[in-house]
Amino acid sequence: MFDAKTLWAERAGGRIRDFGKYLRYIFNGHLVIVLLFLIGSAAYYYQKWITTLKPEFPAFLITAIILSVFLTRSPVYNFLLEADRVFLLPLETRLKGYFLRSGLVSLIFQGYIILMVFAVLMPMYAKVSGRGFKMFLSFLIVLLAVKGWNLAVSWRIQYFVQAAVHNWDMAVRYFLNAVFTYLLLKEANFFLLLALILVMVFYYWSFYVRTKLMGLKWDLLISSEEKRVASFYRLANMFTDVPTLKDVVKRRKWLDLWISKIPYRQDQSYLYLFARTFLRAGDYLGLFIRLTVIGIVAIYFLSFGMGQVLLSILFLYLTGFQLLPLWKHHQYKIWVDLYPVSEKYKQKSFYFLIQMILSIEIVFFAVFILIKGQESVALIDLLSGILFNLVFVHFYIQKRLEV
Repeated sequence: MFDAKTLWAERAGGRIRDFGKYLRYIFNGHLVIVLLFLIGSAAYYYQKWITTLKPEFPAFLITAIILSVFLTRSPVYNFLLEADRVFLLPLETRLKGYFLRSGLVSLIFQGYIILMVFAVLMPMYAKVSGRGFKMFLSFLIVLLAVKGWNLAVSWRIQYFVQAAVHNWDMAVRYFLNAVFTYLLLKEANFFLLLALILVMVFYYWSFYVRTKLMGLKWDLLISSEEKRVASFYRLANMFTDVPTLKDVVKRRKWLDLWISKIPYRQDQSYLYLFARTFLRAGDYLGLFIRLTVIGIVAIYFLSFGMGQVLLSILFLYLTGFQLLPLWKHHQYKIWVDLYPVSEKYKQKSFYFLIQMILSIEIVFFAVFILIKGQESVALIDLLSGILFNLVFVHFYIQKRLEV
């Protein structure tokens, strides 16, 4: 006898256990210390920056723009598997409770993210508005209701396979979320907010009427769920081996210029392989770009000279540490072991590539410090980064690879 409630409990419980297993590796001792340092430093300078804000600062607009990003992106975690397109398809009419529970869990998890983001932005609002934090709970309840509306609309949009429908929906919902959040924070006229709520209700109702007789788009639901799970596995793979991770390769032909600089020699075979992997496979390149951009922004807005140097070292460590899985990226491919190349060239190539990547990153950091007019700090940052680079590659990585 099919029981949708039991099926959902098994799927959700299994996913939570699986994620929990990898989260233990992600939040290891090293990363926790780094995160605590980073969060503590950010909180300190953020609080100092808050005290400098003037009443004319556009805190309402900035808060609405940022919050709307998290409100608009509202996927429903459905916990579906590849085989479900065959085995659950005949039971589609009996899965209403299954998807309602999925929507509730999605609201709880994403609502917690809204809580965290709003808690970070609230001091800015409290300073500029002069109203303090007394409206925090009321605003949060309304924002969670708006999040529920976004999830409901997002689920209805899943009945359409056209990419244009999804793109337009994201744009329209972001606009509605931003306008509503801005008016809410400004404590606009109640009837103005009510009119916008009616527009949002009508928006959902229009899609509900058009989709209530449609069947689920199983391919789309399963594909979106697999992408979300794969994103987590790619993150976990930076800290430990994830056998279930599917390798994703992107061509990125525009980066071939850098590969062409590698000499065509036998001893450079592994350098070519690792460089290709970094640029094309998984999320290595994206990770490097994201950490570099975040590091540049953090360093640029930090006024304390030595703090900028320490922050640079911190981001170098985060980048280097999370690129370590690149070493084992091809460990399950037998053809790599057939290379007629000595193992020492493999290690040498890996060390060289990591060193080059971190060198590029520290140059970016130093250049942006120089742009701020801090020549001496930029020089210290560059020299410290080079020294850290040498120590990290030739001592830390070497020790990790021997384990």
